[in-house]
Amino acid sequence: MFDAVERVTVSTDQRVPVVIEAPDPISRAGVISQLRQHPEVDLRDAVKVGPGIVVVLIGESMDEALFTRLRRVVRGEGASAVLVVSAIREAELLDVVECGVGAVVWRHEATAERLLQAVLAASRGQGDLPADLLGRLMSQVSTLQRYAAGRSGAPSSGMSSREVDVLRLVAEGLDTTEIAGKLSYSERTVKYVLQELTTRLCLRNRAHAVAYALREGYL
Repeated sequence: MFDAVERVTVSTDQRVPVVIEAPDPISRAGVISQLRQHPEVDLRDAVKVGPGIVVVLIGESMDEALFTRLRRVVRGEGASAVLVVSAIREAELLDVVECGVGAVVWRHEATAERLLQAVLAASRGQGDLPADLLGRLMSQVSTLQRYAAGRSGAPSSGMSSREVDVLRLVAEGLDTTEIAGKLSYSERTVKYVLQELTTRLCLRNRAHAVAYALREGYL
């Protein structure tokens, strides 16, 4: 599910445009200082946020103000988001994913390399969650799967069996290569299935697609 950072030499037009938003100037300056080390990143002022931009949102916890800004960035402005926070409560976890956030960094782990990894993942529409957060998400997946199994039946339309098979493996933490091997598909087919699904249902990324499938009872 989560691909490793690929460190390559990039030209100016290949750099990822990044905007940093924080509730205090010290936090903002700290993240800017970390990301400025990497040529892959094009740091910009928050003059205009939109598609193709990665917004790094910094906070302590998921309060209503941060949730509101998160929804506006992803859903309203069409940007990608990296969330840098100290904690996310269990009740907030799926809500964060459903907002379209696939990249989360704990503040105490926000090194230059870790931030770059999250920014690159967000720019590609991929997921990048801390290991402990991924474990908690998988626990919620298991709980919702047991709940769905006890229901009268899955929805009659919206996702094909192939899409459900791919998303189930995404939810289990497999990456594109592993999913292709499990289902005897090519990697291109797996990427096409996920791209078509997220586009058709207006989902932001793989994590958002998994959250949608769970909420709708497909998984």
